Amino acid sequence: MNIRFEYMYRDAANYKLRDDVVFANRNNLSVDALTTEIQKGLIDGEFFVAEDVGIPPLKFERYDPDLDHGWHWFSEVSLTDDQVTDSEGRDISELISALQSVVQL
Repeated sequence: MNIRFEYMYRDAANYKLRDDVVFANRNNLSVDALTTEIQKGLIDGEFFVAEDVGIPPLKFERYDPDLDHGWHWFSEVSLTDDQVTDSEGRDISELISALQSVVQL
């Protein structure tokens, strides 16, 4: 089964946008194991910059420098039969590697 990675953008006024990306799961990793590994690569265990790891950033139509920023919030991962939607066709382990390498900088 593939993995659905769900994430959210919340601006400083608490307006929210949500999206998801489906990744392959060639190693058949469990949701619990994936969640643990993903959280190791997040800022404060919750946040990431979408552009840094190749995930489409969520943005409102009008940019407000007083409210908008680049951080996104990891929501959850789940198993899915849906087709991979990641633009590069990546495995979830590649996303985890990208998250962990960025957070170490």
